[in-house]
Amino acid sequence: MLKLTPILLALIYGLAMYRFSAWQTAKRLDEQSTVLNDPMLGQLSDQMACALDLPKIRVHIYEIDQINGLAAPDGRIFITRGFYKKFQNGEVSADELASVIAHELGHVALGHSRRRMIDFSGQNALRSMLSMFLGRFIPFVGVWIANMLTSMLAARLSRSDEYEADAYAAALLTKSGIGTSGQISLFEKLDAMSGSMNGHAPAWLLSHPKTSERIDALNKLQNRWGKSTN
Repeated sequence: MLKLTPILLALIYGLAMYRFSAWQTAKRLDEQSTVLNDPMLGQLSDQMACALDLPKIRVHIYEIDQINGLAAPDGRIFITRGFYKKFQNGEVSADELASVIAHELGHVALGHSRRRMIDFSGQNALRSMLSMFLGRFIPFVGVWIANMLTSMLAARLSRSDEYEADAYAAALLTKSGIGTSGQISLFEKLDAMSGSMNGHAPAWLLSHPKTSERIDALNKLQNRWGKSTN
């Protein structure tokens, strides 16, 4: 039992840290956000709400300059002021920004926030277990290897979530009559934008799969759906 104590403590610590982080995030979003009030985006959101049999999809503006969208742990959907400015300046279309909203809705509908809480706790326990095991054979370096392996696992899980949210968004955009062309063109725009920002990609692309792979996955979905309707 004593041998398992560090692992159990790591699980409890991971769960506590995730809940604290979620509380901090919700507090920050409450303080720095307003409800999005845009007729064009509102119409597209209403189309998606109708496709989902929901009365309304409420989207909020998070008052930061980063280009990002996010789904809060409590299920609220946010796009950043920086992203919205791109739309206002004509650099991003309404359909493209709607694809961000659909993607974040996918994270909510697929329970990714809850799953990340479990994943975070499990990864913390795995890190502790690997550190103890490897530390016996390769002191100091073993901890570094444990951290690296755990980070690789976290990145893989994150990429899996993004593919799932992309597929959900593609299905929703298709069902609501908006289509996936904006989804694909936004990926291409943001990918090109990352090359003109000294290598600093928009936040919406960080910890995500390669853009080309996401587009390939969407094209495969479209081809599959096209065959199934013939």
